[in-house]
Amino acid sequence: MKYRLSIIFTIILFLVISTRVHAVAPTIFIPHFSGTIPFEQTSIFWFGQVTPTQNYADVRVGYDDQELYLYFAVFDRRLWYNQSPGSPDLISWDTMRVSIDTTPETNVLDETVFRLTAQLNPGGTQTAYQKGEQGTGTNFTITQLQFTTLPGWRGDALNNDGDDRGWAMTYRLPFTSLHVATPGVGIRWRVGIELFDRDDQIGTSIPMNVWPQGFTSSDPITWGTFEFGLPEYQVPQTTQDQTVTIRHKLNGVVALDASVGGGSVCGDGLDFWSEWGNKNYTLEPNIYIQNQSDVADWPCFSKIYLTFPVTPVPVGKVITSATLTLHQFGNAGEVGQAQDSHVQVSEAATDWNENVITWNNAPQSRNNASYSWVAPIITFPGWPGVARTWDVTWLFNKNYQAQTPLHLVMYSSDSAYHSGKYFVSADTGDWNEVGRPTLTVTYGNPAVTPDLDQNSKVNMLDTALLLLNFGTSQFDLTGDGVVNGNDVKELLFNWGIL
Repeated sequence: MKYRLSIIFTIILFLVISTRVHAVAPTIFIPHFSGTIPFEQTSIFWFGQVTPTQNYADVRVGYDDQELYLYFAVFDRRLWYNQSPGSPDLISWDTMRVSIDTTPETNVLDETVFRLTAQLNPGGTQTAYQKGEQGTGTNFTITQLQFTTLPGWRGDALNNDGDDRGWAMTYRLPFTSLHVATPGVGIRWRVGIELFDRDDQIGTSIPMNVWPQGFTSSDPITWGTFEFGLPEYQVPQTTQDQTVTIRHKLNGVVALDASVGGGSVCGDGLDFWSEWGNKNYTLEPNIYIQNQSDVADWPCFSKIYLTFPVTPVPVGKVITSATLTLHQFGNAGEVGQAQDSHVQVSEAATDWNENVITWNNAPQSRNNASYSWVAPIITFPGWPGVARTWDVTWLFNKNYQAQTPLHLVMYSSDSAYHSGKYFVSADTGDWNEVGRPTLTVTYGNPAVTPDLDQNSKVNMLDTALLLLNFGTSQFDLTGDGVVNGNDVKELLFNWGIL
C-alpha cells in the first residue's frame, strides 16, 4: 500500500510540474520553408498594448535550411532613433532586442545565450544600429555575430513630436552564426523579446514591453519557446467511432466568440491611440480577421477569439478528428482587389470575457497548430455563407485530455492590402444558427486498452509499464502519438484513482 501511494504521489507531482511549466512557457511553432520564406505564411504572435505611450508588436517567424526569419511590426505613436550612430546605448531609443538560448535542456542559462539588438533608423548601412552579444542571461560580451536587419517606418517623420503610425524591423539570423546546424523538427529554443520605446527628445522613461509576459533575462522559466516544425496529430486506432457537433446554443452548449480590433470599418470614429485598443464589440453579429504588411494600416487589423467546451465528448474516449468551421459572408476590397488570406488558429493563453475583451486586454497566443487559406467571395451564395474549415484535432485533443475548455484565437500574417475576411458570429440570430462557429469532433474507444499487461485489471503493474515506455508510442492511450502525462492520467482514471 505504501509503495502504491508513493508511485501515485510521484505521478501526480510529475503532472503538476509539467502543467506549471506549460502554463508559464508559451510555445510558438515555426514553419519550415524550402527556398524563399513567404511572408504571408509565417507564424504570427503578438504582445504589448496600443495607447498614446505604450507599444504593441506583431511578430512573424519562419525558417529555411539556412536561417531564422523574424519580422516585427510595431504600433508606435512617436518614433525616435539616435542620430549619432555608433553609440553603444541602443536601447534608449525605439529598439527591439531578441534573446535566444539554443540549448534549453536544463533550467540554466549558459554561454549558448545570444542577444540580438536592432534600433529603428532611416535605413542604409545597419552596422551602427545593431549589436550581437553572447553570454549567460546576465553577463554578455559583444561578439561578431553575423545577422542582418532591415528597418522601416510609417508616419509623419522620425525624431519629432508629430503622430506617426509605427515601425518595422526584419531580422535574418543564419544558423551558422549561432554555431548550430539547421534545427530538426521538434528542436526547441528558449526565446525572450524586449521592445524599448522612446517618445520624446529628452527620453522620458517608458516601461518596456516583453514577450512572453513576465519575461526576465536572468530567469529561464520566464522565457518562451520556439519549436521548429508544426505539430502533427497521429490518428489513433479506435473502435465504435461517433461524431458530435459543438455549436453555441445547440443542445444547450455555450460557445462564445468575440472580435477585437478595427472590424470592417477600420475603427472609424475612434481615436486610434486612446480608444481603438480599448473598444469592446459585445453581441456584434459578425467577427473579423484582418492583417497586412503595411504597419500604417493597423487600425484595420482584427482578431477572433472563440471558446468551445470539450464536455460534449464523453470522458475516456480517443479523439480521431476535430474540424473548426466558420461561415464567411464577405471580405475587404472589391472584386479584383480582394486577396486570399492565410489564417492561423492558435490557442489563447488564458480564458477571456466576451463583455470586456478588447485588443489591449485580450490573451496572447500559444500553440499555433492550424492554418488554412481563405479566398475572397466573388458571388455571395446566400446564408449561412461560405463554409471555411481548419483542422484543429491536435489542439482539441490536448484540451480534451486536460478536460479544459478550448480557447482559440484566429489571426493572419497576410501581406496584401484588401485581405480581410468577415465571418458569422455565435451571436447571430437563430435564423442563421447553422452559420455559427462550429466544431465537428469524431471520437471512439481506444484500440489500446489501459490493461497493458492483459491480466484483466488495471493496476500498479500497468502504471509501471506505462512509465517505462514514457516518450514512446507503444502504449499511447490518448492518440497524441506519444506516451506522456496524458496517458498516465487516462490510466489513473481507468484505475479509479482520478
